[in-house]
Amino acid sequence: MKPTDQLRQEHKAVKLMLQILEKMCHELESGEEKVNPNHLDQVMEFIKVFVDKCHHAKEEELLFPAMEAAGIPRERGPIGVMLMEHDIGRNYVKNLSEAVDKYRAGDSRASSGIVENARKYAGLLSEHIVKEDSILYPMAEAHLSEESQKKLLEEFERLENERVGAGKHEEFHKMLSSLRDIYLA
Repeated sequence: MKPTDQLRQEHKAVKLMLQILEKMCHELESGEEKVNPNHLDQVMEFIKVFVDKCHHAKEEELLFPAMEAAGIPRERGPIGVMLMEHDIGRNYVKNLSEAVDKYRAGDSRASSGIVENARKYAGLLSEHIVKEDSILYPMAEAHLSEESQKKLLEEFERLENERVGAGKHEEFHKMLSSLRDIYLA
Protein backbone atom coordinates (compact mmCIF):
# COMPACT_ATOMS: atom_id res chain seq x y z
CA MET A 1 0.00 0.00 0.00
CA LYS A 2 1.14 3.51 -0.83
CA PRO A 3 0.57 6.47 1.50
CA THR A 4 -1.73 7.96 -1.13
CA ASP A 5 -3.79 4.74 -1.11
CA GLN A 6 -4.33 5.20 2.62
CA LEU A 7 -5.38 8.82 2.11
CA ARG A 8 -7.80 7.80 -0.66
CA GLN A 9 -9.33 5.22 1.71
CA GLU A 10 -9.80 7.97 4.28
CA HIS A 11 -11.51 10.06 1.59
CA LYS A 12 -14.15 7.32 1.25
CA ALA A 13 -15.02 7.71 4.93
CA VAL A 14 -15.10 11.50 4.55
CA LYS A 15 -17.46 11.26 1.57
CA LEU A 16 -19.80 8.99 3.57
CA MET A 17 -19.78 11.52 6.41
CA LEU A 18 -20.64 14.28 3.92
CA GLN A 19 -23.64 12.25 2.69
CA ILE A 20 -24.83 11.80 6.27
CA LEU A 21 -24.35 15.50 6.96
CA GLU A 22 -26.36 16.39 3.85
CA LYS A 23 -29.24 14.17 5.01
CA MET A 24 -29.09 15.89 8.41
CA CYS A 25 -29.28 19.26 6.63
CA HIS A 26 -32.30 18.11 4.65
CA GLU A 27 -34.05 17.06 7.86
CA LEU A 28 -33.17 20.35 9.56
CA GLU A 29 -34.55 22.31 6.60
CA SER A 30 -37.75 20.30 6.29
CA GLY A 31 -38.46 20.63 9.99
CA GLU A 32 -40.14 17.22 9.83
CA GLU A 33 -38.17 15.94 12.77
CA LYS A 34 -35.46 17.24 15.03
CA VAL A 35 -31.94 15.98 14.33
CA ASN A 36 -30.43 14.35 17.39
CA PRO A 37 -27.80 16.77 18.78
CA ASN A 38 -25.67 13.78 19.80
CA HIS A 39 -25.48 12.76 16.14
CA LEU A 40 -24.38 16.26 15.21
CA ASP A 41 -21.73 16.05 17.93
CA GLN A 42 -20.50 12.75 16.48
CA VAL A 43 -20.18 14.32 13.03
CA MET A 44 -18.32 17.27 14.51
CA GLU A 45 -15.91 14.96 16.32
CA PHE A 46 -15.32 13.05 13.09
CA ILE A 47 -14.60 16.30 11.22
CA LYS A 48 -12.34 17.76 13.91
CA VAL A 49 -10.43 14.58 14.73
CA PHE A 50 -10.55 12.19 11.76
CA VAL A 51 -10.53 14.79 8.99
CA ASP A 52 -8.43 17.60 10.45
CA LYS A 53 -6.30 16.22 13.28
CA CYS A 54 -5.48 13.01 11.41
CA HIS A 55 -6.06 13.18 7.64
CA HIS A 56 -5.11 16.81 7.05
CA ALA A 57 -2.19 16.50 9.46
CA LYS A 58 -0.82 13.56 7.46
CA GLU A 59 -0.93 15.73 4.37
CA GLU A 60 0.27 19.02 5.85
CA GLU A 61 3.00 17.69 8.12
CA LEU A 62 4.22 14.67 6.16
CA LEU A 63 3.07 14.29 2.54
CA PHE A 64 3.32 17.92 1.43
CA PRO A 65 6.83 18.46 2.86
CA ALA A 66 7.96 15.19 1.21
CA MET A 67 6.53 16.41 -2.10
CA GLU A 68 8.29 19.75 -1.70
CA ALA A 69 11.56 17.95 -0.97
CA ALA A 70 11.00 16.01 -4.20
CA GLY A 71 10.78 19.28 -6.15
CA ILE A 72 7.05 20.07 -6.23
CA PRO A 73 6.63 23.74 -5.31
CA ARG A 74 4.29 24.81 -2.53
CA GLU A 75 3.57 28.29 -3.84
CA ARG A 76 1.59 28.62 -7.06
CA GLY A 77 1.07 24.89 -7.18
CA PRO A 78 -1.39 22.28 -6.03
CA ILE A 79 0.11 22.04 -2.52
CA GLY A 80 -0.56 25.74 -1.90
CA VAL A 81 -4.13 25.37 -3.16
CA MET A 82 -4.75 22.38 -0.88
CA LEU A 83 -3.39 24.26 2.15
CA MET A 84 -5.58 27.26 1.38
CA GLU A 85 -8.64 25.01 1.06
CA HIS A 86 -7.82 23.29 4.37
CA ASP A 87 -7.88 26.74 6.03
CA ILE A 88 -11.17 27.71 4.37
CA GLY A 89 -12.65 24.41 5.53
CA ARG A 90 -11.49 25.02 9.10
CA ASN A 91 -13.38 28.32 9.09
CA TYR A 92 -16.58 26.57 7.96
CA VAL A 93 -16.05 23.95 10.67
CA LYS A 94 -15.61 26.65 13.32
CA ASN A 95 -18.89 28.29 12.25
CA LEU A 96 -20.61 24.89 12.00
CA SER A 97 -19.44 23.94 15.48
CA GLU A 98 -20.78 27.20 16.92
CA ALA A 99 -24.15 26.60 15.23
CA VAL A 100 -24.30 23.03 16.58
CA ASP A 101 -23.63 24.36 20.10
CA LYS A 102 -26.51 26.83 19.73
CA TYR A 103 -28.77 24.09 18.36
CA ARG A 104 -27.92 21.86 21.32
CA ALA A 105 -28.81 24.78 23.65
CA GLY A 106 -32.27 25.02 22.06
CA ASP A 107 -31.80 27.95 19.67
CA SER A 108 -34.26 27.16 16.86
CA ARG A 109 -32.53 29.62 14.53
CA ALA A 110 -29.27 27.65 14.72
CA SER A 111 -30.53 25.15 12.13
CA SER A 112 -29.94 27.62 9.33
CA GLY A 113 -26.34 28.17 10.48
CA ILE A 114 -25.77 24.43 10.55
CA VAL A 115 -27.19 23.96 7.06
CA GLU A 116 -25.33 26.91 5.56
CA ASN A 117 -21.91 26.01 6.95
CA ALA A 118 -22.33 22.27 6.48
CA ARG A 119 -23.18 22.72 2.80
CA LYS A 120 -20.32 25.15 2.21
CA TYR A 121 -17.94 22.73 3.92
CA ALA A 122 -19.31 19.73 2.02
CA GLY A 123 -19.06 21.54 -1.32
CA LEU A 124 -15.50 22.60 -0.64
CA LEU A 125 -14.42 19.18 0.61
CA SER A 126 -16.08 17.29 -2.25
CA GLU A 127 -14.18 19.32 -4.85
CA HIS A 128 -11.02 19.20 -2.73
CA ILE A 129 -11.10 15.39 -2.62
CA VAL A 130 -11.45 15.17 -6.40
CA LYS A 131 -8.39 17.42 -6.83
CA GLU A 132 -6.32 15.40 -4.38
CA ASP A 133 -7.34 12.02 -5.77
CA SER A 134 -6.92 12.94 -9.43
CA ILE A 135 -4.09 15.52 -9.43
CA LEU A 136 -2.13 15.80 -6.19
CA TYR A 137 -1.79 12.14 -5.24
CA PRO A 138 -0.72 11.01 -8.73
CA MET A 139 1.95 13.76 -8.59
CA ALA A 140 3.15 12.40 -5.25
CA GLU A 141 3.23 8.84 -6.59
CA ALA A 142 5.25 9.96 -9.61
CA HIS A 143 7.78 12.03 -7.64
CA LEU A 144 8.30 10.14 -4.37
CA SER A 145 10.69 7.22 -4.27
CA GLU A 146 9.53 3.84 -3.03
CA GLU A 147 11.68 4.33 0.06
CA SER A 148 10.18 7.75 0.71
CA GLN A 149 6.66 6.34 0.36
CA LYS A 150 7.43 3.50 2.76
CA LYS A 151 8.76 6.00 5.30
CA LEU A 152 5.62 8.13 4.88
CA LEU A 153 3.40 5.13 5.68
CA GLU A 154 5.36 4.56 8.88
CA GLU A 155 5.08 8.24 9.79
CA PHE A 156 1.33 8.18 9.04
CA GLU A 157 0.94 5.32 11.52
CA ARG A 158 2.96 7.14 14.17
CA LEU A 159 1.00 10.37 13.71
CA GLU A 160 -2.32 8.54 13.90
CA ASN A 161 -1.37 6.73 17.11
CA GLU A 162 0.02 9.88 18.76
CA ARG A 163 -2.72 12.31 17.76
CA VAL A 164 -5.81 10.18 17.58
CA GLY A 165 -4.97 7.05 19.55
CA ALA A 166 -4.84 3.38 18.75
CA GLY A 167 -8.18 1.97 17.67
CA LYS A 168 -9.87 5.36 17.26
CA HIS A 169 -9.93 5.04 13.46
CA GLU A 170 -11.98 1.86 13.80
CA GLU A 171 -14.32 3.56 16.28
CA PHE A 172 -14.95 6.32 13.73
CA HIS A 173 -15.81 3.75 11.06
CA LYS A 174 -18.30 2.05 13.43
CA MET A 175 -19.84 5.41 14.27
CA LEU A 176 -20.16 6.25 10.56
CA SER A 177 -21.79 2.90 9.92
CA SER A 178 -24.29 3.54 12.70
CA LEU A 179 -25.12 7.04 11.41
CA ARG A 180 -25.38 5.67 7.84
CA ASP A 181 -27.99 3.16 9.07
CA ILE A 182 -29.95 5.97 10.73
CA TYR A 183 -29.77 8.66 8.03
CA LEU A 184 -29.12 6.88 4.73
CA ALA A 185 -31.07 3.62 5.14
